[in-house]
Amino acid sequence: MDEQDFRRKSDAALESLKRRLLELGDQHNFEVEGQGDKLELQFEDADETRFVISPNSAVRQIWISALTTSFKLDWSEQNQSFVLSKTGEILPQLMGRILTQQLGSPVSV
Repeated sequence: MDEQDFRRKSDAALESLKRRLLELGDQHNFEVEGQGDKLELQFEDADETRFVISPNSAVRQIWISALTTSFKLDWSEQNQSFVLSKTGEILPQLMGRILTQQLGSPVSV
């Protein structure tokens, strides 16, 4: 995949994710900020937890920094989505899992 193709796919994936996270933020009391091509989620907890979601065009991946872990998702033609190869989760599934872990209640992205 060339950089232009990666940009198109990552921009579309992040824009779709941002729309859904904005809805969820209202329901679950977290803020979603979009600066440039990255998204940040800020939680209102004692630790002021922050998740960062951003494209890394050099390696053609979307990176998520959350729960003291770095998740690196690759594009999958088969799934037509960015996928965490270790678990097979697509981007919305992975975000649902880590939000569920963070918030302590089920979240579907």
